[in-house]
Amino acid sequence: MSTEFIEALEQIQKDKGISKDVLLDAIEAALISSYKRNFGSAQNVRVEINRDNGDVHVYSQKEIVDNVEDDLLQISLEEAKETSRNYELGDIIEKEVTPRNFGRIAAQTAKQVVVQRIREAERGIVYEEFINRESDIITGTVARLAKGIVYINLGKIEAMLAPTEQIPNEQYNHGDRVKTYIVEVKKTTKGPQVLVSRTHPGLIKRLFELEVPEIHDGTVEIKSISREAGSRTKIAVESRDPNVDAVGACVGPKGARVQTIVDELRGEKIDIIKYSEDPSAFIASSLSPAKVITSEVDVENKTAKVVVPDYQLSLAIGKEGQNARLAAKLTGWKIDIKSESQQEVK
Repeated sequence: MSTEFIEALEQIQKDKGISKDVLLDAIEAALISSYKRNFGSAQNVRVEINRDNGDVHVYSQKEIVDNVEDDLLQISLEEAKETSRNYELGDIIEKEVTPRNFGRIAAQTAKQVVVQRIREAERGIVYEEFINRESDIITGTVARLAKGIVYINLGKIEAMLAPTEQIPNEQYNHGDRVKTYIVEVKKTTKGPQVLVSRTHPGLIKRLFELEVPEIHDGTVEIKSISREAGSRTKIAVESRDPNVDAVGACVGPKGARVQTIVDELRGEKIDIIKYSEDPSAFIASSLSPAKVITSEVDVENKTAKVVVPDYQLSLAIGKEGQNARLAAKLTGWKIDIKSESQQEVK
């Protein structure tokens, strides 16, 4: 190797932030393995790279002992003193054993180590970037589909959108721009792995934060979300400013804000509910678009009995019970829905 090689390492240090000394230490460690592999040596050896000119030297190492049991690893004190009278028992004596053609092997090994370390460093940078974006929304383009998994190009890495995280019946075509929610970032032997979702309730939260300035600045707070992806979502919001209508802020002028989110979710219906500290009022609102006549709550058991007009019973329950199910998830209460006539029979 040469001074040009040392200069190249110094440039890598500047560009990639990888210490030159760390790289040289790694190369020296790799060269020990290369030496033993290529020259069939069972000796203990030390490899040293000159930090100024890149010269490589290999030294065999032997321990000074009283009784030599292995000539490859040990040397007697008497023999060691022939080299220097300063040696004592337990010292390590070194002798240069650099092969003539070791420079070529060293250059190949150094290249492999540097490339590997640069790759590891770049993976580390990408991992740190994305681990800090867990639970955040990100936009990418559909790169490819394989075995039901949609791979989304995020620029520095491809994210995985698993079948279970895809909105039912949603089509993903190559080149489509799509917003996803980063569920998890993993470290793997092949580099960071980013797992994203289109079904996670967190996606709804982040979309509203993007579209509604009052949520972004904290004036309006999202209290809870219940979602059946691709079909319907309920979101409960509360205003911290009495002069700001939480529901109106989320709906936006002529429904523009919520419509943008509905379009992003390919038509998924969204009910925006006004949160209330009063469980009875909150539960009544949660069954929107149905109108509730009365709502009686059992705080101890977290159950509620709700009465709705006869003609709105099916609306309150929803198709296959969806509206009632989402309301229960949104509020955290078990809700028993009755029509007026059912209540009167009782």
